[in-house]
Amino acid sequence: MDLPETIVPQELASSDMEGLSIQSLLEAFKATRQTSLDLATPLSAEDCQIQSMPDASPVKWHLAHTSWFFETFVLKKFVQKNGEYRVFNTHFDALFNSYYNAIGEQFSRPERGVLSRPSLSEVISYRQHIDQFLADFLLSGNCPDSALGLISIGVQHEKQHQELILTDLLHGLSQNPISPAYREMARIESAEIAPLEWFDFSGGLTDVGASPDGFSYDNERPRHKHYLHPFRLASRTVSNGEYLEFIQDEGYRRSEFWLSDGWVWVLEGQKEAPLYWQKQENNWQQFSLAGLQKLNLNQPACHLNYYEASAFAAWAGKRLPTEFEWERASHTASERVNYLDLNKLQPSVAAESGLTQMFGNIWEWTASSYLGYPGFKPFEGDAGEYNGKFMSSQFVLRGGSCVSPDDHVRASYRNFFYPHQSWQFSGVRLASDA
Repeated sequence: MDLPETIVPQELASSDMEGLSIQSLLEAFKATRQTSLDLATPLSAEDCQIQSMPDASPVKWHLAHTSWFFETFVLKKFVQKNGEYRVFNTHFDALFNSYYNAIGEQFSRPERGVLSRPSLSEVISYRQHIDQFLADFLLSGNCPDSALGLISIGVQHEKQHQELILTDLLHGLSQNPISPAYREMARIESAEIAPLEWFDFSGGLTDVGASPDGFSYDNERPRHKHYLHPFRLASRTVSNGEYLEFIQDEGYRRSEFWLSDGWVWVLEGQKEAPLYWQKQENNWQQFSLAGLQKLNLNQPACHLNYYEASAFAAWAGKRLPTEFEWERASHTASERVNYLDLNKLQPSVAAESGLTQMFGNIWEWTASSYLGYPGFKPFEGDAGEYNGKFMSSQFVLRGGSCVSPDDHVRASYRNFFYPHQSWQFSGVRLASDA
């Protein structure tokens, strides 16, 4: 699914606007728009067209949809009504609408890859068109606070799609038997992994959710009290080497470790290893954005789905943390490591001792279902579609990954996916009762 999207209503909370200046917002807008183009620079038009599964979208579609967002929710609402905006192409209204039913028709998601027209060059022209009109609007002196808030959310929305550009592309390239690399980049470091440690956390009431200051999505609100029992959390995420032990112990053939739906997923898909792992003779390899590489046993186990994460935890005699335990522990591990870096784009080895790599590197599955917090209220109007309507049959992940843009993920940020989905940079950090 698309990563969660949000629009605020016209009546923005004062905290959303705090510290927001037109100049800083314009700079953030331009930088974010340029990063999206940088991600597409190593790619051919053919690369930007592929859609390898219904959950993924072509790079070209992401580039267009993020522009459609600014056009639909800002330029059409605030600029066109004054006769100062010219719509680029009316066909784009439906072609690049993702799931906004209140806005109008949408082109079938599983078939986005058949959209050979518009061409990549036309999509780039569309982006340039949007960029110019939006920059002019910001500098016009006629940009109300409600529009500034929507532009700010549009920037965050595009950062979400930057991550999707890379994860969707990785899946597409993995289907090619020649194992092409996205781009040449540094190989994974050969650092030794730190020994696994355990950290104890006391129970009691803890604050959960977004601070009233600064940007957050509606699904991070309201901030509230949650009672925790004492728990223990692993110092780092599970490594490839540790996950390989699970495989070698017949982990994918032993039903006692798997949830019922997970075991059906294993049997129906004849699963034997994580997505992107390949075994050649007695050697394991892993496909990445750098191409096919020898499996680095010290690197975090990645592209695991919820079923795999929970099965490994059961095999290890542990469990997954709840999202509330994760958030409580994250406040003692403030380091931010290995976010989006075009020269790396792979998880780092956890070489340091202590509670490490909770922010960045890989998303961490939690045992928590994706539901609204007590007192949750979706944003009014069109905004009500964006997070609340997905609160069904999904699980929460926390922390961000090596393809998440920096300054986007925070302690309260709630990512969410269905339990069978594994094409994101997702893994597992073990927990237990204290």
